[in-house]
Amino acid sequence: MHDQNEDIISYFKKLDRSFFMETHKEFAHMDEPIPIGYEQTISQPSLVLSMTLALHLQPEAKVLEIGTGSGFQTALLAAFSDAVYTIERIEPLYDRAKERLGKAGFANIHFKLDDGSIGWTEHAPYDRIMVTAAAGEIPSELIDQLAFDGKMIIPVGTSFLQELLLIEKEDDGKIHTKVLDDVRFVPLKGKYE
Repeated sequence: MHDQNEDIISYFKKLDRSFFMETHKEFAHMDEPIPIGYEQTISQPSLVLSMTLALHLQPEAKVLEIGTGSGFQTALLAAFSDAVYTIERIEPLYDRAKERLGKAGFANIHFKLDDGSIGWTEHAPYDRIMVTAAAGEIPSELIDQLAFDGKMIIPVGTSFLQELLLIEKEDDGKIHTKVLDDVRFVPLKGKYE
């Protein structure tokens, strides 16, 4: 069986991070989060890659992304899944990401300007959910919108330190949670701050 992880890693290495940045482009090569304005960051590349690999994307997967931000993570998700539904609450970031990802030639990304903490019910269930902002607790709405056999990656904790969780929903609806790492993300605004 072909290992999609190798494809994701090689695509990721070719992905120009500076394309997703308005300012601080000279720092694009560094493996650390960089501010993109509005108190948001473009995550460090190694974390974006490890979170993406942990999702075990499938070519036929429907993915929900909470927090479009710069669109860097979105591009990686969209390249290896059937459709990405991405939500961003900050209008200038939403507009720029939409334009940028359009320019990059993606036609399988659906954008929504909204508070992402309660997901996007119209298109649920999702095979994979990627949350790129930290929640105080796991949003039950996102668990509900996760398909059976689905996986979700979400940072959960205080504003200073969170655990990066991999949440898996079995066929019978049972939920398994595994801690992948300690991380620091900007907070998820809305119901689960």
